[in-house]
Amino acid sequence: MRFSVVETGYDRRQVDACLDELSLRLGRLAARAEGAAGAGREWDQIRSDALHLCDFLHRRTAPVEGSAFRPSAAEREAAELLAQARAELEAAREEARRLREEAYAEAVRARREFEAALLARRRRESRVDEILAGARGERVAVDTPTAAASVRPGGAGRSAA
Repeated sequence: MRFSVVETGYDRRQVDACLDELSLRLGRLAARAEGAAGAGREWDQIRSDALHLCDFLHRRTAPVEGSAFRPSAAEREAAELLAQARAELEAAREEARRLREEAYAEAVRARREFEAALLARRRRESRVDEILAGARGERVAVDTPTAAASVRPGGAGRSAA
């Protein structure tokens, strides 16, 4: 946040607009934190910080007779850093949520593929067992001509001479 320097400090309209925007952002953050109140200790700390900053802004922006509001550079920088840290925390949480969902979807897909492959293997195994059971049960009659009947003792087959 950069402000134009004027004769008596900073441009009041720019500062007020910045504070209004910061107050709005902090209000949204506090509302989100309230919505996720059951999410644990970390959310409680964020909500507490946001409420503290909202109260701080309201106290600082309340007009005091005979004085103009001029937030110090350290206060503005602290508010900026806090807002940036919260935004980065939220972005990291969103990225973690997205990665967790992708990993879960990949695991589900891999499990389905594995189960499909296992089912296909079991079906092939069952079919092979059926084929082998049928082959064992059929006997070939002794007088049935086979390829082995055309082989002469000595290894040479019959030839048309």
